[in-house]
Amino acid sequence: MAHRIITQVVLTGSRVLGRAFAEAYRQAAASQKYAQTAAKNNPGATNNLASSGLTLDEACKILNVKPPQGGKANMEDVTERFKRLFDVNDPKKGGSFYLQSKVLRARERIELEVREAERMSDREQELKEGWKPKVYKER
Repeated sequence: MAHRIITQVVLTGSRVLGRAFAEAYRQAAASQKYAQTAAKNNPGATNNLASSGLTLDEACKILNVKPPQGGKANMEDVTERFKRLFDVNDPKKGGSFYLQSKVLRARERIELEVREAERMSDREQELKEGWKPKVYKER
């Protein structure tokens, strides 16, 4: 009788694990397709989901700011809203750690987008002017 119960537990557990792995694989495949489609539609853009898993649109909605236009954003406004929302959601004050981390990731995502746009504009400007290496004289 005991061997029957053990066999049933093992079989049920393996089925549950198999289904979980299959579902995880399906989600990973769908995420990869989404990333490939986004890369095809906008090849010059930075990673749409970046490391935080947020799109730029989601990050702007979280902080309630306008998306960067032409790579320029009002970083003072972003920083001000970040500080306020970060402090409001402090777990020590009864806030949510999850929401606090979302606010942090949103600020990081907007900063990443602005940095990438600045880097690209600097590169374009350098290409227009021609490459001028910085030469340091030894003393």
